[in-house]
Amino acid sequence: AMRSWIANKSLPSFFDAGNKWNVLRADKIGDEFGVQYIIRGGGDEYQRIAEIKASGAKLIIPVNFPLAYDVTDPYNARYVSTAEMKHWELAPYNASYLAKANIEFVFTMNGLSDKSEFLKQVRKAIQCGLDEKQAWMALTTRPAEWLGASNEVGALRKNMRANFIIASSSLFKDECVLREHYISGEQFVLANPQADLSGNYELQTPQRNLVMEVAYSGGKNSAKIQSIKTIEKEGKQVQDTTYVAVQMQYDHPFVNLQFEMPESGYSGLIRLTGSVQKDWKGSGLDASNTSIAWSAVWKSSKKAPTTQAPVAVKEPEGKVVYPFAAYGSEKVPQAETVLITNATIWTCEAEGIIENGCLLIRDGKIAAVGKNLDPAGYPGVKVIDAKGKHVTPGIIDEHSHIGAESINEGAQSCTAEVEEISVLWPEDIDIYRQLTGGVTTSQILHGSANAIGGQSAIIKLRWGANADGLVMREAKPFIKFALGENVTHMNYGNDGTQRFPQTRMGVEQLYYDHFIRAREYGQLWDVYNAKPKGNAKSKKPIVHSVEPRRDLEMDALYQILKGERFVTCHSYVQSEINMLMHVADSMGFTLNTFTHILEGYKIADKMKAHGSNASTFSDWWAYKYEVKDATPFNGALMWQMGLNVAYNSDDAEMARRLNQEAAKAVKYGGVPEQEALKFVTLNPAKMLHIDDYVGSLKVGKQADVVIWSDHPLSIYSRAEYTFVDGVCYFSIERNAMLKQAMDAERARLIQRMLNASAKGEPTQKPIIKDKKHYHCDTLDETGLGIWNHK
Repeated sequence: AMRSWIANKSLPSFFDAGNKWNVLRADKIGDEFGVQYIIRGGGDEYQRIAEIKASGAKLIIPVNFPLAYDVTDPYNARYVSTAEMKHWELAPYNASYLAKANIEFVFTMNGLSDKSEFLKQVRKAIQCGLDEKQAWMALTTRPAEWLGASNEVGALRKNMRANFIIASSSLFKDECVLREHYISGEQFVLANPQADLSGNYELQTPQRNLVMEVAYSGGKNSAKIQSIKTIEKEGKQVQDTTYVAVQMQYDHPFVNLQFEMPESGYSGLIRLTGSVQKDWKGSGLDASNTSIAWSAVWKSSKKAPTTQAPVAVKEPEGKVVYPFAAYGSEKVPQAETVLITNATIWTCEAEGIIENGCLLIRDGKIAAVGKNLDPAGYPGVKVIDAKGKHVTPGIIDEHSHIGAESINEGAQSCTAEVEEISVLWPEDIDIYRQLTGGVTTSQILHGSANAIGGQSAIIKLRWGANADGLVMREAKPFIKFALGENVTHMNYGNDGTQRFPQTRMGVEQLYYDHFIRAREYGQLWDVYNAKPKGNAKSKKPIVHSVEPRRDLEMDALYQILKGERFVTCHSYVQSEINMLMHVADSMGFTLNTFTHILEGYKIADKMKAHGSNASTFSDWWAYKYEVKDATPFNGALMWQMGLNVAYNSDDAEMARRLNQEAAKAVKYGGVPEQEALKFVTLNPAKMLHIDDYVGSLKVGKQADVVIWSDHPLSIYSRAEYTFVDGVCYFSIERNAMLKQAMDAERARLIQRMLNASAKGEPTQKPIIKDKKHYHCDTLDETGLGIWNHK
């Protein structure tokens, strides 16, 4: 298979992505292998136009623009997100956004249930700002060039294939009719248009002469007759002119006309038949069924002028927001110079708590912490008077699954090659929600379906950034391990996920098998990479080995053995924790963190000797059998033993309240308040090896800062400002402003959809979509990713 693929690398390579984030992911794969893919997008590329342009990707874009939603029922309308409404409005502008950004694209019919709608949809894109020249290129020359066939197709030139169409007018005019299609010179007749009979005629009958108007459109003729009545208007008798529709059938040279003339005194249709030469003439029956002769004499032309006004371009009312979700904004907030004054500052450093303190944020860093900082010394500074409020470092969640589109690759029990960074989803509303709870940094972990899971992503909650922009580049690489019921899949039942290991002893053997393989794999590379030693006699280098085959799974495991990648291990039962520490000791590496670790209080001394950190729940227990010995005093007991202890969430909702989780360390075990706050700030920073950058309020560290309305461990306290890298991504005032703008935008879009429905445009029914909250054991069984559809 690989030989076949390599043999065909010279051919144009296509990648079916389907949405904007996958376009960027596909391009990264291409970059890794030196391939510039032609990528099929999803029609939402306008939402990340800068990143798409930077990728250099060529795009195949669909024109299956979404239908308006049926929002007549206000309760069902709640199931339609503002982002879906905005996409309905802006999707037809996708091509024009790409063209203006000089991004090459072509169109595809893919996704259209009715392929005959294709040109109609392209015309809609032109009405929404796409230049006609760009549209022609997207339909002809550009796809020919991409396929390497521009010397044969895509233009009308001598010696090229005779592939062309004949139409009644420009393809981009609504009245255009495709008449003939030639493929390599072979004719295919698509439509036989009628001769153009348009004009004003005098229709002569025995009873009276009538004025008949004939119009021509779309290859067909239609007629109407003036009907003149005498009516009374403002006390006077006046003539009122209306028109009566004519049922007209024309098949040259024969014509049939049927119409009704109420003022003639007869009830019924006048039926005429005849032939069309210079003039029309024939016979028929009037409304009284009496035989009559008739003729129609041409009087004047009704043809439209040959010049036509350019297509009126519709400007979008809505704007692209970042992220393209609720609480997105047109401009992503930027770092400012901010001076917080009169605050109670919890430094989580040796200085402890500073009363009536000041904190200066400048260039994304903490520039000063202390007292009596004068705003006059910092030009352009924004001053926040925090009298009566408390300031803490940003909260750090060691164990989270937000901002990811997938968390478990459960096909086999070692998937060390997969990366959460590959599936980051920057539009997850839980990123914004957690900013409202003071969270600034999260480790996005693989699930616990496998003994050895995937590589984690440590992110900053930079709301509005793209996937790359979320990643904390200073962070060291981590990976997820797991123990217990989830690894053996004993809780999943007979669902097709049965695979080795099925027992806890099998889990231990799996770890040994893989690390022994990884050690042997690494030794091959070490030998290969070693500098060759010269031969004193021949002075020729000794070739130690051929280049080993690259194995991404083994790469990650060998990094663990070398101390270059750290382990976070899902764990509950002391016997398994002991087992894995023994495996690690015997293989020469350290388990960096045991997460959950609900029986950690039983073996805290052994964990300390091994060198592990403990990231636990505050008071979760009894949710499955293997946590039956859990106790809310676990965190305090491990802390008293001298372990570095943190509280994690593993839950999108609880993460918004980690400050309250930290307070439970005071309640259960009497941990001092300042040390309890460290359970969700400095301690997880140390676990993640990022404490040089975040976790405390220290000069030079990144300005991840939260201003609380009250004591940070109080259930009554709320985050009023959340800064990440000195950028205020959340504040009470900003939140109110964004909500007001979002409500107004939603109301506008609902009215547009109601108007579209009133004009007869087709609509789609709202679908209930419940956002899934991932936990360690979540499997994407439905294939619907992050949404449950009902």
